[in-house]
Amino acid sequence: MPSVKVRESDSFENALRKFKKQCEREGILSEIKKREHYEKPSVKKKKKALAARKKALKRVKLTVER
Repeated sequence: MPSVKVRESDSFENALRKFKKQCEREGILSEIKKREHYEKPSVKKKKKALAARKKALKRVKLTVER
């Protein structure tokens, strides 16, 4: 659970910015987006395999260019 200590000299905008940054660091927004819609396990597997394939191709391209 993110929490931000606000000093008297801090404005609301600064406190909000700190809170958003804290949420981003903890990965809360990405977790919310991931849980927004149910994804079947078979779809998760396919997405994971596709991401791994893309990552491998990218790695191969980088090594070939060097």
